[in-house]
Amino acid sequence: MTDTVCVIDIGTSSVRSARFHADGTLDAPVSRDTPPDTAADGVSTFDPIAVRDAAVDTATEVLRGGPVEGVGIAVQRASTVVWDPHTGLPLGPGLGWQDVRTVGRCLDLRAQGVHLAPNTTATKAEWLLDRLDPGQRARALVGTIDAWLVWSLTRGAVHATDATNAGVTGLFASGIWAPTILETLRIRPESLPRICDTVDTFGNAVALPDSPPIMAVIGDQQASMIGQGCVVPGRAKITFGTGGMLDLVGPPDLATSGALTSTGCYPLIAWQEQGVPQVGVEAIMLAAGSHLTWLRDGLGLIDTLEESDELAASVDRTDGVSFVPALSGLGTPYWDHGARGTLLGLTRGTTRAHVVRAVLEGIANLAVDLVEAAEAATGETITELRVDGGMTRSDTFLRLVADAAQRPVVVSAEVEATARGAGLLAGVGAGWYSSVVEAGSASAERATLAPDDGAAPDRDRWAEAVERARNWIPELSALPF
Repeated sequence: MTDTVCVIDIGTSSVRSARFHADGTLDAPVSRDTPPDTAADGVSTFDPIAVRDAAVDTATEVLRGGPVEGVGIAVQRASTVVWDPHTGLPLGPGLGWQDVRTVGRCLDLRAQGVHLAPNTTATKAEWLLDRLDPGQRARALVGTIDAWLVWSLTRGAVHATDATNAGVTGLFASGIWAPTILETLRIRPESLPRICDTVDTFGNAVALPDSPPIMAVIGDQQASMIGQGCVVPGRAKITFGTGGMLDLVGPPDLATSGALTSTGCYPLIAWQEQGVPQVGVEAIMLAAGSHLTWLRDGLGLIDTLEESDELAASVDRTDGVSFVPALSGLGTPYWDHGARGTLLGLTRGTTRAHVVRAVLEGIANLAVDLVEAAEAATGETITELRVDGGMTRSDTFLRLVADAAQRPVVVSAEVEATARGAGLLAGVGAGWYSSVVEAGSASAERATLAPDDGAAPDRDRWAEAVERARNWIPELSALPF
């Protein structure tokens, strides 16, 4: 036994592989860029072959360091591939989770009583299948990226997904593929993958050296939950990347799929073990770190992303400047796609440092919105926030989050906790841990920041700023997604 597994982490714009050890450490990371094509508004496509090859190439390079006990896979969710099982080739581009070209179809379906969102797999799969000739459609396989990768790594021996990925497709209900929705969208049940536990027997990755067994498959945000030890009620994680995602374990009677909660959270499966799903909720910030890219590339207020930390720290307050981070609309709890970024309170004394600090402060306030929405949706009290993602490199931002949330902020030892979560799950499959909860309790932390009681933000002022940002484009604000 090697006490080592290989993790493959497929993100929106890159594929990463690494070695994960039983002592909880990650090393030998290898990455390949696989950026999506977003040439048109609302369109996001990717090359499934390029993603597959990047996964095989990076994992193969990792395995040159020696054999492993198995493989754990974490993937971006809802992105969709349709392929021919005879040729092994995709029957069109992959549609990324950010692709919303089917919004019109979703509105038509809603009028028929079928509630689907354009960022889920359901209408993406229908769109891809509708462009095939009858013969291709009759034999096509459909899956999210994890299913495509499992099928590819096992060279067609296994067509399977796990419950965390199945649960965000829009095709899933009560533990199975929903027959009524499949019939409405004319998707054959036989084309869809078998739904497995998160830690399960997914077959051997014969496309990799020594054919290691695939032991675990999970969606990226759920992997980050486990990687940060958020496997018990009251402990939430927020990943501050391009966007922001809060995930929290919920009570057993919470739904595992379906419509948004009344507070704008998505129900989800955090993981599934021995056929039993652990339920949770997800609250979504549509844009987080992308606002820093905007400060650099759009406004030219900073030269590097790192400069945002230094500049924001150079002033101890915004001097009344407020910013609502809604360049891409507002997610939880508002779900207002017509909201737009709003900068308020400018005076002749306002400097670029005040503006940059206001942007970071606005993202921190949105984080509190997510916390409050998740607490209301689950009835749980969030006692601490665990955070990862690129923005956690900024100490100033972390301090603003702790003060805004008035809760301790625990910073992940890994900037991206996704790979760690996939490694812990593969460790369950390898017998290092007896359960997902035991594996997730072995979290790794870089720092903990306690809130400053005297630095809590004016939430009434924040609510007023949000109202001014909302409904800027009424026709988009009216979209029910």
